[in-house]
Amino acid sequence: MRMLYKLIIPSIMMILSLSACKNAAKPAPEAKDDFNYFVEQFEDIRVLRYKLPAFESLSLQQKKYIFYLSQATIAGRDILWDQNFKYNLLIRKTIEAIIDSYSGDKESAEYKEFLTYAKRVFFANGIHHHYSSDKFKPGFPESFFASLIKGSDPKKLPVAEGQTVDQLISFLSPVIFDEKLYARKIEQKAGADMVAESAVNFYEGVTQKEVENFYAGKVVSDDPRPISLGLNSKVEKVNGKVTEEVYRSGGKYGAAIDNIIIWLEKAKEVAETEAQKKELGILIEYYKTGDLKKWDEYNVAWAKNSDQMVDYINGFIENYEDPLGMKATWEAIVDYTDIEASKRTKIITSNAQWFEDNSPVQPQYKKEKVTGVAAKVINIAMLGGDSYPPSPLGINLPNADWIRKDVGSKSVTLANITNAYDIASQGNGFLEEFAADQEEVDRIKKYGTIADALHTDLHECVGHASGKLAEGTDPNALKNYASPLEEARADLFALYYAMDKKMLELGLLPNEDAGKALYDGYLRNGLLTQIVRIKPGKEIEQAHMRCRSAIAHWAYEKGKADNVVAFIKRDGKTCVKINDYKKLQTLFGELLKEIQRVKSEGDFEAGKNIIEDFGVKVDPALHTEILERYAKLNLAPYTGFVNPVLTPVYSNGEITDVIVEYVNDYLGQMMNYGKNYSFLPAIN
Repeated sequence: MRMLYKLIIPSIMMILSLSACKNAAKPAPEAKDDFNYFVEQFEDIRVLRYKLPAFESLSLQQKKYIFYLSQATIAGRDILWDQNFKYNLLIRKTIEAIIDSYSGDKESAEYKEFLTYAKRVFFANGIHHHYSSDKFKPGFPESFFASLIKGSDPKKLPVAEGQTVDQLISFLSPVIFDEKLYARKIEQKAGADMVAESAVNFYEGVTQKEVENFYAGKVVSDDPRPISLGLNSKVEKVNGKVTEEVYRSGGKYGAAIDNIIIWLEKAKEVAETEAQKKELGILIEYYKTGDLKKWDEYNVAWAKNSDQMVDYINGFIENYEDPLGMKATWEAIVDYTDIEASKRTKIITSNAQWFEDNSPVQPQYKKEKVTGVAAKVINIAMLGGDSYPPSPLGINLPNADWIRKDVGSKSVTLANITNAYDIASQGNGFLEEFAADQEEVDRIKKYGTIADALHTDLHECVGHASGKLAEGTDPNALKNYASPLEEARADLFALYYAMDKKMLELGLLPNEDAGKALYDGYLRNGLLTQIVRIKPGKEIEQAHMRCRSAIAHWAYEKGKADNVVAFIKRDGKTCVKINDYKKLQTLFGELLKEIQRVKSEGDFEAGKNIIEDFGVKVDPALHTEILERYAKLNLAPYTGFVNPVLTPVYSNGEITDVIVEYVNDYLGQMMNYGKNYSFLPAIN
């Protein structure tokens, strides 16, 4: 199950067109902002920076707490790289040595192509695209790469003991340049062995069937509080026997985990409350032992601590990158509350039971009592692991169903990240290119920000928190389809209510046109514009994209008889036109009801059919048209961030302040992190 709504906005351009995670509680950004958000753009990527509003008004204790947590956030960076692919760290350290050593012509076409490749690898935390999973194709020849390594300082190269530089070149060259070798990080095509054919480093020397059998023997069917099996381990075959190696201090990734622990211990000393100190103590114990019962104990404590000003996530949390949907990548963020902006989320959570009671799902799959839904708007102070450089825009955790049912969850929207997207997206021409008519353009410009904001808050605050499993249902029953189905369930919850009069009664939307703006953007994205991320001839692989495609295409097909949604031509260009918003709302409710049933009953085949029939295929003729139109706008379909630098000020050995520095050097930050926050060997 995926509770982190990680929509990496397809650039600054799609903010008003995508129904992405947005902060409903904040006002629309001002048209003018003296802060320079833009850092650089290359290939399909744009890099921004974000502000830390009101950071200076925090107390010294809070600043120190943020600083220590931020160090723990960066300290685990190597873990994600290795999880993404077993040779990523070797490649990254080689790239860093080349950049650090190169003394040749930096204006040559080949070296510029190498730097572009390096930037793409840094952005993806590895050699596979962060969204498509395809291995990057270098724009420079293999011979040039070999010359770069030979020209580098051998002391800086990750040459193993007894290995020569030539042997390093011979080893790395096919890994990087052979298009068929480790071609995809995640392979989920029908009929594939999703374990053996995926390059992601959660498994080694085992097949999908072997992994499934290994964990099937560990499931306790009548456990009311099941652990998240396999969440923090690698499965491999040792002496012919399938085993798992747990991530922990003294175990796999131990050196990086030990550095995370050091900073968590310091953070514990300056935590704002005793509850926070206890919570951090449990997290530290979990990192020391790798015990998943301890992880659940930590999540229970963390979910209960919802009132603190400073908060964080840190751990092996989301299973986006595991083709089987079990194993989690490492990620971390540090944040602090935007008090004024959190007022709207409080309105939503205070009405959580109303939303649950009035949803269109079957009564037996509704929660009789919605427990502990805590929501607020936050400002990010540091991004790390699988939340960096591309960042989530909304978070709802913990993931375990039993914790959400018995204890509750935390839901947040990321105000300063969203604000950076919004301001940087203004006036790029994307909306005018793909909207059906001027009426839609005007409606989106007037209500798009607040409509998408409401969608995010409903998705995170009550969508993920809604519904329950039938007794005895295996939480992992939906396997590789669990993530797109869960995101679709939360999306549909938000979409269904966006056109409800309750939104007006609660003051969450100004009028019905704002709800229409949300529907306009969502259908346009799901049916048309999100496919700019897909290469010609490819299918949709990423979970959130599958979610949006499945919802949009299902609604289109089911509403055909009544012409609810139509493809139209405007000046010869394909656009999407909604003809009946109320009937579309009804369709969203019908699909929500079915997906909730699928999840509650663990109906794998029905869930598979929804995703495969409506969420995967791309019409080639339409794809060609959309790509051509998009290319003329000169926009990048993905956006990520550089972090600010938090620097403590000392007096007599004590921290007296923490200063924020906004860096404007993407490559420089990557090199700095490689030098100062790398704790794992090149091959683990």
